[in-house]
Amino acid sequence: MSRAGDIWGVVPVKEPSEAKQRLARAYPPELRRRLARAMLEDVVSALAASKALAGLVLVTADRAAAALGRRYGAAIFADGARDGHTGAVMAAARRLRREGRRGMLTVPGDVPLVSSAEIDTLVAGHPLEPGFSIVPAHDGRGSNAIVMTPPDAVPLAFGNDSFLPHLDAASSAGLAPRILRLPGIALDIDTPEDLAIFMRAASPTRTWALLAEAGLIDKAAEPVAKPAANPMDPAPELLRS
Repeated sequence: MSRAGDIWGVVPVKEPSEAKQRLARAYPPELRRRLARAMLEDVVSALAASKALAGLVLVTADRAAAALGRRYGAAIFADGARDGHTGAVMAAARRLRREGRRGMLTVPGDVPLVSSAEIDTLVAGHPLEPGFSIVPAHDGRGSNAIVMTPPDAVPLAFGNDSFLPHLDAASSAGLAPRILRLPGIALDIDTPEDLAIFMRAASPTRTWALLAEAGLIDKAAEPVAKPAANPMDPAPELLRS
């Protein structure tokens, strides 16, 4: 992998007992566990195939997730692994900064449609330093990918409504946020409605194969409301604020 930009991919991974709680009203624990693992491997394999990243990190205390990451050449960080999504990502950011790395890209482990091409696009246009790039979730509320140079350039705080606060945090740090819409990264699977959107179209992912094997694909026919447009990012192409 190219080290020209020295940007490292970071994926925080929850322990299996905490994964996909918002799917509990529709799906049993064992299926949620397998779904979380299939999505994670889809994400990790896309990051590992990217030509734009210098390396890959999983922040996790889960042995199975760590073993999966190592199969793809990922480093495993334990610091912050039990401190939630934000704590895990910021712990990794601080460590990368201490190690002299130039930047960090972070994505969650539940965006199974992400591709190495999207990762390359996101990183390719990012200013080396300082800089802040962000991909919003499909509903315009969450933050599904962030690139920062240096790795801890902006204090992050993930959640259902983190996109606009992250834009404000970047601006407060003196950085003009670079906003991209990338459809694979944009679809995170948190709710049954998200899963129904995912199942509308076949994809060559482990996640799709798992759902097909479980006999759930035919349930995708139920109509789901179209995600609301993001008023801050109305065009599908790259925007600069």
